[in-house]
Amino acid sequence: MPATYRTAEEVLRTVFGYDSFRGHQAAVIDHVTGGGDAIVLMPTGGGKSLCYQIPSLLRPGTGVVVSPLIALMQDQVDALRQVGIRAGFLNSMQDYGQRTDMEQAFLSGDLDLLYVSPERLTMPATQALLERGEIALFAIDEAHCVSQWGHDFRPDYLALSMLAEVWPTVPRIALTATATQATHQEITERLHLEDAKHFVSSFDRPNIQYRIEAKDSVMKQLTTFIQREHPGQAGIVYTLTRANTEKVAATLRETGIPALPYHAGLDPRTRHNTQARFLAEEGLVVVATIAFGMGIDKPDVRFVAHVDLPKSIEGYYQETGRAGRDGEPATAWMAYGLNDVVQQRRMIGESTGDEAHKRRLTIHLNAMLALCETVECRRQNMLSYFGEACEPCGNCDTCLDTPATWDGTQAAQKLLSTVVRLDRERRQHFGSGHLIDILRGVDTVRVRQWNHDSLSTWGIGADLTDAQWRGVVRQLLARGDMALSTDGHSTLGVTELGWEVLRGNREVPLREDVVRKAAVTTESRKARTPKSTSTVIAAQDLSEPDAALFEALRAWRLEESRTRSVPPYVVFHDSTLRAIAATRPTTLDELSLISGIGAMKLENYGEAVLAVVVSSDDSTT
Repeated sequence: MPATYRTAEEVLRTVFGYDSFRGHQAAVIDHVTGGGDAIVLMPTGGGKSLCYQIPSLLRPGTGVVVSPLIALMQDQVDALRQVGIRAGFLNSMQDYGQRTDMEQAFLSGDLDLLYVSPERLTMPATQALLERGEIALFAIDEAHCVSQWGHDFRPDYLALSMLAEVWPTVPRIALTATATQATHQEITERLHLEDAKHFVSSFDRPNIQYRIEAKDSVMKQLTTFIQREHPGQAGIVYTLTRANTEKVAATLRETGIPALPYHAGLDPRTRHNTQARFLAEEGLVVVATIAFGMGIDKPDVRFVAHVDLPKSIEGYYQETGRAGRDGEPATAWMAYGLNDVVQQRRMIGESTGDEAHKRRLTIHLNAMLALCETVECRRQNMLSYFGEACEPCGNCDTCLDTPATWDGTQAAQKLLSTVVRLDRERRQHFGSGHLIDILRGVDTVRVRQWNHDSLSTWGIGADLTDAQWRGVVRQLLARGDMALSTDGHSTLGVTELGWEVLRGNREVPLREDVVRKAAVTTESRKARTPKSTSTVIAAQDLSEPDAALFEALRAWRLEESRTRSVPPYVVFHDSTLRAIAATRPTTLDELSLISGIGAMKLENYGEAVLAVVVSSDDSTT
């Protein structure tokens, strides 16, 4: 017989092993349990899943979870079964027998939660199945996928509007960690949730340190960052192209960093194995396109790095949010340069969408560039994009080390003047590299071919280096003083704002590019991270004997996870193991008081954990 629970608090304590709810969790759970519809905007790691898991246990029937993550359904179900929740899934990876067994379990009322993809849910056969059973609620996870202008648009999400028509009395809850005000409105309208109650939490992830620096030698910058700040820790490196994932992963392996590529061009088995290894192994780095990461519930990803400029702040926020889901300090690091801007502008120009579509893409890119080039708090900039205000965070590079600025008005006028002279005097248009050669007076074959050493601006910019001029070009593009052509040649032109600069009506303050070669140490990162960001016991806070016990518990956990064929964090999170190491419980009752240990985990692992604690105590006496 399934367990019956009277209150949400009882489920939270007994099943999940937590003492209290966070943020809007309790209000959402109470509303949905009572039969109300809800839209929940909550940051990654904020506990969105409890908002539908607990109501599914309290309401009669099975909670149906719509998830775009077919490849992760098995891991999600395994994690739920570990805490005693009867969970299953229906997707194309199952054979006929497995699918039939799962359908029968649903019809018999033997499932608390059933995961399905949006594609499968909209199939007539699936709808016929669901109509024969009892449904507690519909949870639409990753609801931002319904936005046609979003970075993760899934056309099948649009069909989910039918839930309101086919099951009008079943409560629906749509959840996402990424939504601008416009996307929030789209979710409301496209899913017919006009009467839903909205729960909007802060998008802030204060435990993540955001850092963006100018590209110099990007692979050297990346390897230095990982080796100095996150050696032996799990991380994700994002790049735009499939070919670059292979190249970056290979380079990291050559430097001794275990890394695997992941992109849509790899065969399904390879992608599945890479994903499984990332979840199961500690210290593995995955180099991926944006095809990787959504919905991965790995709590101990300590860094997310970008070696190419993301297309939008939504995408950047979603990707960096995969770091530090456990609330402990994590880093979001990015290196970007002029070529990134040129590449993104060219991709927009070559897009097959109409002009309205291209304008939207340009707006997204401009916001991303503004984040990269800001001299103010990056967190303030990013949160304002989502309609949220905050004070300077004290935990991003611009707060920790305020960038120097300089008056770039003269440099901008020199560059813009060169563009105008080439256009007006010779009807010629060139890219940034050739313009910089002219300004610096570099004698090249191309300069001689076009007789550009006769221009009045020849050599007037020799006071700046090539890298500095590239920074000027990049920032003028970000400011809107210059524009790239959309003809595929990436030539530069002067905008109306740029003409104001040339006329002397607009000043041009620019940030000084600094390639940050000195890594932030673990101790300084710990000191700089706001104390309010995490209530867990940090590794640095453990005494030497307790740290030894923590490592012994991690070794036990790894063996246990292999025996049960689940990722280590599904057994226990690091934060739970650290709490065990710090408190050293001697009885099951004492162990049950530790956050993250519910009744099922206490039954399955309690005696074994106590044995590890006792063994550690014996070795230190």
